[in-house]
Amino acid sequence: MRQLEFIEPDRYYHIYNRGINGGNIFYSNKNYTHFLKLYDKYISSVDDAFAWYLLKNNFHLLVKIKTEKEILALSNVDIEELEKRPSQQFSHLFNAYAQAINKQNNRHGSLFEKPFRRKKIEDEIYIINFIIYIHNNPIQYGFTDCIETHQQKIDIISLKK
Repeated sequence: MRQLEFIEPDRYYHIYNRGINGGNIFYSNKNYTHFLKLYDKYISSVDDAFAWYLLKNNFHLLVKIKTEKEILALSNVDIEELEKRPSQQFSHLFNAYAQAINKQNNRHGSLFEKPFRRKKIEDEIYIINFIIYIHNNPIQYGFTDCIETHQQKIDIISLKK
């Protein structure tokens, strides 16, 4: 099994995953809300979210990881743990969410394909194209025929650096 790189501070990332064997990871509107609350709890100290979409069986996030200085100021972490912090926080989010879904649905085992995928974004063109992709994906896969009527949470925050 290949070793995944830690998520680096002060970088943009495309973070994504899907349900194991393509299965659902969201079963009700409450699940979407719970995922976002856990996201805020575990991830807000290490990243700024720019765009995301959550569909029944997968999710995609566009994030910018905070700088080392910001992470140290917002987290109870020492400098030795800093390298691992963003990656660990994402793992905490996904584990907490999987445990909640397993309890809700009286199931056990993995909810997500492992490990969660991350792609470091190096250029602004990718960011722009990714935001377009996020907005069009629910339409492309037939979840809705108009983005304005799509019930999933989609949010865009300006791309100020």
